[in-house]
Amino acid sequence: MQNMFSFLLNADAGTQGNSWMTIVMLILVVVVFYFFLIRPQKKQEKEAANMRNSLEVGDEIVTIGGIVGQVVNVKGETITIVTGKDRVKIRFLKTAVREVTVKANQLDEDEKAPASPTIEPAKEKKDDAKEAPAAEATEETKE
Repeated sequence: MQNMFSFLLNADAGTQGNSWMTIVMLILVVVVFYFFLIRPQKKQEKEAANMRNSLEVGDEIVTIGGIVGQVVNVKGETITIVTGKDRVKIRFLKTAVREVTVKANQLDEDEKAPASPTIEPAKEKKDDAKEAPAAEATEETKE
């Protein structure tokens, strides 16, 4: 143990410069590890915890095991999902949820949103196409 920290106790100027450089490099390595490994991992864990705490009845989720279902009950640290045509109910811990694919309030907004008028422009184009030959026919009869 004494040999490991002997570079701090040496009074020699040449080795003292090297010892400070070693300390600076160790601090730099710790800072790099913090910003590139520890901080992003903590941020990801916080986002996952927020997602799991905001689960609501009606959300469509995917579990860690790959089971897809809709949340029908949220109670404490567990959730109950319904999956399949026969409406099988399965109970999971919230920590088993990988992602929320569709939020319950998004489903409500999609149902309330009016359908986009994709048919109307197609009709207008057909009407223009019908009018153009008729106009050409009238010009030909004039000649």
